[in-house]
Amino acid sequence: MPDSRPQPPPPPSSSPGPADPSSLLLCGARLTDGRTVDVRLCGGRIEAVGTAGSLGAGDKRACGARVNLSGYLLLPAPAEPHAHADTALSADTAGPVSYEPQDVQRRATEAALLQLGHGATALRAHVRVGDVQGLGALTAVLQARRALRGLAELTTVAMPRVLTGVAGADGLAMLRDAVKMGASVVGGRPDLDPDPAGYVEAVLEMASEHGCPVDLHTDAGDPARLARLAAMAGGLRPGVTLSPCGDLGRLPSEVASRTADQLAAAGVAVACLPQGGCGGVDRRGAAPVRLLRAAGVRVAAGSGALRDVSNPVGRGDPLEAAFLLASRYGLPPEEAYDAVSSSARAVLGLPEVRVEAGFPAELLAVRGEGLAGVLSLAYSRIVVHQGRVVARTSAVREYCSSAASVELGLPRQGRGEVP
Repeated sequence: MPDSRPQPPPPPSSSPGPADPSSLLLCGARLTDGRTVDVRLCGGRIEAVGTAGSLGAGDKRACGARVNLSGYLLLPAPAEPHAHADTALSADTAGPVSYEPQDVQRRATEAALLQLGHGATALRAHVRVGDVQGLGALTAVLQARRALRGLAELTTVAMPRVLTGVAGADGLAMLRDAVKMGASVVGGRPDLDPDPAGYVEAVLEMASEHGCPVDLHTDAGDPARLARLAAMAGGLRPGVTLSPCGDLGRLPSEVASRTADQLAAAGVAVACLPQGGCGGVDRRGAAPVRLLRAAGVRVAAGSGALRDVSNPVGRGDPLEAAFLLASRYGLPPEEAYDAVSSSARAVLGLPEVRVEAGFPAELLAVRGEGLAGVLSLAYSRIVVHQGRVVARTSAVREYCSSAASVELGLPRQGRGEVP
C-alpha cells in the first residue's frame, strides 16, 4: 500500500545551478482559501508554494517551463474509484459487445484518457474475469495500464462471478491467476453468488493471502448480510470498499443508521455512484452519503458506467459526480469535492494531496474563482500528473456584441485569455 504520509521536499541547493528541465512553475493560481500563489513542481512533488510572482524572478533554479493559471482555481486532482474499463464506450456497438483483447484495450485506453481529461489522474477499473471472457479482458486492461504509464495511474479489480460450490472452484482459480497476472484488487458481486456470505469469505481470504485491497459490488439492501460482511471485514488491511450501495438509502432510517455504524466500526469505505448505475449493478440511486459520513464512514464518489449499456450517456467526469453530491444530495461543495479527490485517493490507497510543499504534484486547475462556481461550470481544465501537464481542455465562450454587454460591463471570455 502506498505511503499515505507526505514526504518533505529536498533541501535547497547551497549553490544555485541551472534551471531544472523537469520542473514546472504554475503562476498566479487561486487556491480555495482565496490566496493567489505560484507553485513550483519538481521531481513529481510540490517543491514550493509562494505568493504570486515570488518564485520565478531572480531564481536561477526556477523551472524552465511555466504555465499561466491566472483565472484558474488550483485543486488536488480527482481520482476515479469505480470505473468499468472492459465495457466502457460500448453503448453504440451494434450487436454483442466485443471482448476481443484489442477491442477491450482500445476502449479501456480511450476511456482512461477521457477521464484523465476531466482531471482523474488515478483510476480503479473493475474487470470481469471468468465466464466467456476468461482472463482476456483483464489482460487487455493491464496492457492499457502499461500504455498509459506516465499519463495516468490505472489499477484493476478482478471480478469473478461465482466463488462457491462446484462452479466456484473455477472462479477461485481464475481469481488467483488474475492476482498473479497483476490485478491489484480483488472483488466481484457477492449478491449474484448462491452463497453471498461464502463469496465474501473467499474474497477476503484471497485478499489476506496476497495482501491486496477488496472492492465489492452490492446494492446493500440486506442489512443482515451487510452486518456479516462488516464483521468479516473488520481489521482487514489494506482495506475494504463497497459500492454503489444504492439500496441502503431505501432501508428504514434506524436500520440504515445501524448499518452505517457497523460499516464505520469495521473501517469499510463506500464508493457511491451519483451519476447512475454501472456494469455490475442495474439499480439507480446513490448511497445515503450524509448518513454515512455522519456515522464516520469514508465516502468516495465514482462515475460508474462510461457510455455502456448501464448508462449510455455516462460522462465519467468526477466534477459532475461532485456537482450531483452538492446539488442533489445536499453536501457542501468542499465535502462534495473531497469525495472525488481526497477520499477517493484514500480509497485507492494513494498518498494525500494538498497544494503545499512536499505533497505529490497531482493537481487540477479549473477556470473559475471558487469551488462552487467550478462545480457549476467546469469548462476549461489543466491536469497535472507526476509534476507535468498531461491534459488540457480549453473552452471559449463568446457572445455577439450588444448594447447590454457594453452598458452593464458584462464579462466576456475571448480566445486570447485562454493560457
